[in-house]
Amino acid sequence: MLRHSGQGLLIVCGLNLVSFTIVFLLGWLASRATTDELLLRWRPGWWVVPLGVGYSIAIRLGLAVTGFIVVLFLLITQLVNVESLRNFALQNPPRIDRLIDVGALRTNRAYYWLSLTLVSFVTAGLREELWRAATLAGMRALWPGAFMSRTGESIAIALIGVAFGAAHLSMGALAAVGAGLIGIFLGIILIIHRSIWPAVIAHGLFDATTFALLPLIANKFPELRP
Repeated sequence: MLRHSGQGLLIVCGLNLVSFTIVFLLGWLASRATTDELLLRWRPGWWVVPLGVGYSIAIRLGLAVTGFIVVLFLLITQLVNVESLRNFALQNPPRIDRLIDVGALRTNRAYYWLSLTLVSFVTAGLREELWRAATLAGMRALWPGAFMSRTGESIAIALIGVAFGAAHLSMGALAAVGAGLIGIFLGIILIIHRSIWPAVIAHGLFDATTFALLPLIANKFPELRP
């Protein structure tokens, strides 16, 4: 997404969406997957948006709790100390700058609002949840014995989450782990509701609130800037 203007961001988003649409349509033509197999039905009715809001908050809390438990375990077992953890966090901050221009978020209103809307809800939320649902459908079709059951679906969601995290390795190890966990949480939402839409809303809101907070975090903690 590294574009420094609203126009540049529109171009990048457009290219991403066009390329994804072509690949998605080719995959659909080859598989003829149904609406239900791709989890495209609007479920559960008007609850989609409030559920998405709630899940977005729950994902953020889940990440915080998971991080706290991991840090507590490392400290209790004395595998690391507080100072080494602090140094690791400072030396390995998430490279958000490889995804989005934080400076442009602070100074360019068009870039800011496009990031909170188009990037968050369409380029990220809709596109990535379509990818997640299509990948799950493909795994179920290719290996029905392994992935058709709820347990199998859960394993598939975990594997897809790992792949999602690996795709974010360029942003650093911490960002990749966080993205993987987010991917697993969003995948769980998919299989609970048999629909992508609560996950799309949750994903979009999570990204939008993150982008909205980035300029404030950059001002408050300048040492975290890359």
